[in-house]
Amino acid sequence: MAKSSSFDVVSEIDFQEVDNAVNQAIKEIQQRYDLKDSKTEVTLNKSDKVILINTKDEYSLTASYDIIQTKFLKRQLSLKSMHPEEVEAASGGRLRQKITLQSGISKENGKKITKLIKELGLKVNAQMMDERVRVQGAKLDDLQAVMAAIKNADLDFSAQFTNYK
Repeated sequence: MAKSSSFDVVSEIDFQEVDNAVNQAIKEIQQRYDLKDSKTEVTLNKSDKVILINTKDEYSLTASYDIIQTKFLKRQLSLKSMHPEEVEAASGGRLRQKITLQSGISKENGKKITKLIKELGLKVNAQMMDERVRVQGAKLDDLQAVMAAIKNADLDFSAQFTNYK
């Protein structure tokens, strides 16, 4: 009987790195001359997986969001895990923007991955398990082809591979 190999496709984000990136962004925002009088506040809520930006105007909001994106990239965090919501008015004529951080693969995204794998026509089996997709196959080359296809696919979320056995 052939030995079966497998791996999991996951979408995870390292919240310690997110915390570090947000703290660095806060320091840069406080030091920048053009943002000095904006009284910009950036907060990270790890339990809700949300970054909240509160500032005085559109320019400060855009600049703060760009700084956060830069810090994410420097820490090898995927920008696809950031989902900014609509800008809303806050008290005192200020602006607020909520950025939701995605962790885990939703059912819809799991279906996209399994459909992509089935379209490859390889002898592998893909199934959704909680917030991950388990891919099993007899040939390691088939599994590596699936990994390459997922890496090259234009998915709207970040995907990593774990438990490769």
